[in-house]
Amino acid sequence: MGFIINPFIEFPSTAFLTATGGTISTNGNYKVHRFTSNGTFEVTELGGVSANNVVQYLVVAGGGGAGNTTSAGKFGGGGGAGGLRTNFGGTGLSVDESSYAVTVGAGGAISGTGSNSVFSSITSTGGGYGGDSDQAGGNGGSGGGGGKVNGAAGSGNTPSTTPAQGFNGGTPDNAFSIGGGGGAGEVGSGGGIGGDGVQNNITGSNLFYAGGGSGSGNTGGQGGGGDGKSGTGDGENGEDGLGGGAGGGGTNAGDDGGAGGSGVVIITYQFQ
Repeated sequence: MGFIINPFIEFPSTAFLTATGGTISTNGNYKVHRFTSNGTFEVTELGGVSANNVVQYLVVAGGGGAGNTTSAGKFGGGGGAGGLRTNFGGTGLSVDESSYAVTVGAGGAISGTGSNSVFSSITSTGGGYGGDSDQAGGNGGSGGGGGKVNGAAGSGNTPSTTPAQGFNGGTPDNAFSIGGGGGAGEVGSGGGIGGDGVQNNITGSNLFYAGGGSGSGNTGGQGGGGDGKSGTGDGENGEDGLGGGAGGGGTNAGDDGGAGGSGVVIITYQFQ
């Protein structure tokens, strides 16, 4: 006896999921959706193979703003990088035929904490602020550096994730140093250098993301960390789209730290 096929049953048109949202590109057999502002990742159709209904992600929060120089000779610490969470190269995240709100965290204002980035169940925490003169850095995805002379480092990986979304800022080594902001890949130094971020190839380009900002007169970490001002003037902003922490202000009272860089959310999946 033959089988009767119900004409009203819809069958998936492909083995792979299809989706919309963000700026879409391709990387080999993978679609890449890059969000640099808030949006929606909408799965419009699931694939016929359940194992293919998964995505990989990179979620980077906004970097922290850097500290100010409130009196001559007492400089501001570097801003912490935005928290970074990813499953790229690991186990995929299952998705449904549904709409997923995407939040891209803004960078923190001067002496301010960065904002969180969110996709599905994944939240990356904004970077901690760099401490003003003598003040502690703020806690966050990566911690802000302590301000010269007595500022303690801010804690990274706050709240805790496994693996860690970022590292601590630096506590000044001595009366002549400033704390660098923590990065997603390493602690900020007590001598003022921002911690490096981490490399990720999710777009097909092996870029650094989430570098910590430096204290005054030093260099930011790889991944968009802003440089601290050498001499008089304001610190450099963290780089937008990478979640970089900002660089601290210069040598004169009233020199401001920079603002943190905005984060990014990138989602990829196989499409052929």
